[in-house]
Amino acid sequence: MSDTNKKNVKLRSAEWFGTQDKNGFMYRSWMKNQGIPDHEFQGKPIIGICNTWSELTPCNAHFRKLAEHVKRGIIEAGGWPVEFPVFSNGESNLRPTAMLTRNLASMDVEESIRGNPMDAVVLLVGCDKTTPALLMGAASVDVPTIVVTGGPMLNGKLKGKDIGSGTAVWQLHEEVKAGTLSMHEFMAAEAGHSRSAGTCNTMGTASTMACMAEALGTSLPHNAAIPAVDARRYVLAHMSGMRIVEMVWEDLRLSKVLTREAFENAIRVNAAIGGSTNAVIHLKAIAGRIGVELELEDWTRVGRGTPTLVDLLPSGRFLMEEFFYAGGLPGVLRRMGEGGLLPHKDALTVNGQSIWANVVDAPIYDDEVIRPLSNPLIQDGAICVLRGNLAPRGAVLKPSAATPALMQHRGRAVVFENFEHYKSRINDPELAVDANSVLVMKNCGPKGYPGMAEVGNMGLPPKLLAAGVKDMVRISDARMSGTAYGTVVLHVAPEAAAGGPLGAVQDGDWIELDCAGGRLNLDIPEAELAARLAAREQAGGNAMKGGYQRLYVDHVLQADEGCDFDFLVGSRGSAVPRHSH
Repeated sequence: MSDTNKKNVKLRSAEWFGTQDKNGFMYRSWMKNQGIPDHEFQGKPIIGICNTWSELTPCNAHFRKLAEHVKRGIIEAGGWPVEFPVFSNGESNLRPTAMLTRNLASMDVEESIRGNPMDAVVLLVGCDKTTPALLMGAASVDVPTIVVTGGPMLNGKLKGKDIGSGTAVWQLHEEVKAGTLSMHEFMAAEAGHSRSAGTCNTMGTASTMACMAEALGTSLPHNAAIPAVDARRYVLAHMSGMRIVEMVWEDLRLSKVLTREAFENAIRVNAAIGGSTNAVIHLKAIAGRIGVELELEDWTRVGRGTPTLVDLLPSGRFLMEEFFYAGGLPGVLRRMGEGGLLPHKDALTVNGQSIWANVVDAPIYDDEVIRPLSNPLIQDGAICVLRGNLAPRGAVLKPSAATPALMQHRGRAVVFENFEHYKSRINDPELAVDANSVLVMKNCGPKGYPGMAEVGNMGLPPKLLAAGVKDMVRISDARMSGTAYGTVVLHVAPEAAAGGPLGAVQDGDWIELDCAGGRLNLDIPEAELAARLAAREQAGGNAMKGGYQRLYVDHVLQADEGCDFDFLVGSRGSAVPRHSH
């Protein structure tokens, strides 16, 4: 960028640091107590580093080191870095669910960026909700933004074999309940389950959203898959720091990247990687903040017919290490583009190039991990959107994690009124359930839990596990972890706690699931359904009477709308009234 062009760009930070008056004096003076020399305030872009580091968020616990490499890149490119913390909603420890605080974190991010002297921001993300939360907050401000992910952890190990973080827990626990694995062996697996810094190494929500950030064009190529402890992760952080400074001079704001075309690319990519159902909610929320119309139908219209090419747990066999070594997301994008499956090759990315220019020559080293179109893992891996009298506003199912024979199914409901009821009832040897039954759980949606916890992949009744049953149809208004698997219908909208038809289901009702036809129906007369709903008291959820949970329940939108707060939808821009001291 020439000095002439730079002179034409008005730095946002100059509103704080660029005046020779009382206000400029005070802003610069206070910052100088950190040992910052005067020349750093003279026409240099001030780059915020939005850090979700926390020892309570193990996936992001290495971000202090990651931030230092970003800073090196910013300084090398002629900017000045300012690191700041935001709420870190870690999936593994936070109760009742990290989804409850995704919107809270996004508010923290939005107000931190808008209210402070920064010209652009680097988002340090990793654990499931930190990626959408930070992108949502940044989208509502719309300054130049680049995403740097912390990366997946190394492969887990058990008895000399690889195991996937997250997914292995579900599998091993089911084996314990079935009586095929001892508790001693189960506990022994814990030590090798999470053996390095980083996020889950399966295609769970963390890896999915890292891939979504890259597919949307908000990160540099290969950001999604480089292992957390690989030196190349720190090189990428350094290069991202350099690039964000150039983005300031180019005025490459987030709204120029997060276009309708970018979201349609991401929908296709989610199918190709066997991505998490959580991406449906998060992409809708991000799109809502930047002003892009995105509907559940788009997942069918755009995604339908996209094969799953990545053979990765929980859908396939391998883990994120192998995915990176095989070529990572650029390899997938190249395969898609060559097969006519990348709808918008000219979509702009944060490095200033189109997404196709970034990957047209991307190497693919392993056809087992990143499969050719002629040999997909699943012929159609698009998220299955379901509608019917049980889900008037929609529900979703992940085909790549489901049992094909169950994707068209009719069975009698076994109903749990809430998660506590499920836990108290599922182990009962007298429970009237068989392999053909449909497990139904209510009141676990956005308002009902509250926060829409990842409890939708209900564990099967032990008596059926012991008989060799591996999967059953399960339906709820909850979410499930991206690391989980099974024929699980999720995000039923409206949820039971908001008066949705799910709340009217009773034991013994016939339910029909037809993924190919996109239907989810409760087989009772319309008049009876209406009468049941009229007689039903609204559950209202388990929220606190006051505090943030009350705010959440009062303002959260339904799953088909992205579970954002009604008052947060839209981009409010970066302008802020000047404060005179």
